[in-house]
Amino acid sequence: MIKMKKIFLALTVLLVACGAQQSSQQVAQAATTAQMRFHCDQDTTIINQLLMQGNQSGVKDANALIEFYARKLLGTPYVAHTLEGDEEMLTINIHELDCLTFIETLYALTRTTLAGRYSWRDFAAHIEDVRYRGGQMGDYSTRIHYISEWIIDNHMRGNLVEVTPDLPHVEYMVKNIDYMTHHTDSYRQLKNDTAMVEKIRRHELRNHRFPYLKRSWLNDKAVKAALRSGDFVTLVTKTEGLDVSHNGIIIVDEKGDPYLLDASMSGGKVMLQSKPLFNYLERSKTNIGIRVFRMML
Repeated sequence: MIKMKKIFLALTVLLVACGAQQSSQQVAQAATTAQMRFHCDQDTTIINQLLMQGNQSGVKDANALIEFYARKLLGTPYVAHTLEGDEEMLTINIHELDCLTFIETLYALTRTTLAGRYSWRDFAAHIEDVRYRGGQMGDYSTRIHYISEWIIDNHMRGNLVEVTPDLPHVEYMVKNIDYMTHHTDSYRQLKNDTAMVEKIRRHELRNHRFPYLKRSWLNDKAVKAALRSGDFVTLVTKTEGLDVSHNGIIIVDEKGDPYLLDASMSGGKVMLQSKPLFNYLERSKTNIGIRVFRMML
């Protein structure tokens, strides 16, 4: 009887594990086509072409696929606020990217390819899954606006994992992440909508503790050895109320130096920065370090 119980428990654990893995790979799309907003008719065609190239590349490693797609998107114009409109819609725009929609796009392209899928519809489902709380779009407040909540929510659903705690010399910061409700005039959806402000406030983080790596350690050999091309990277800011100010991916060159590949506001496009990440951050007055994330498989 004891032996049978052990077998039953083992099978239960296996089934739960398989269920968790399956849920991270199969995404139910809540948004209909009528709830989507495209930049133009060519978006779906270009996404399908990119997915075809990714599937035909034979690349199976998530980080390598992220780098593959990032290089395909080099030169794409930087355009801010592409997600904003009179109502919340699932925005699909492969022609214009900002720093966050850039990494969302890389995530969705990579996740779709790893599943062996070729369709923009699968891509759209993964965009919705990574962009919205719980993976389902509702109103503006359901979009995840802070990276700290973004990683918590996506980690819980098996999408992403933060590897910052595993880096050498990691430190921790405690901060209120509440910039939006203290600067409502900066957000068109919050200017004259007190109910929406309160919805956003409910999801802001108080005394939030998160890991980061100070920029002074980015030239450390052990740190550089721990970073991989295709890692998602966010720049930690000392700005009150914000956790990070910018996003991109890491590209490690043949010498082992990490560089930032991002949708750059100053450069006006998706580009590989000319200086290593350590030197890139040296000139910043507000960015004090980094956080690093990877896809969960």
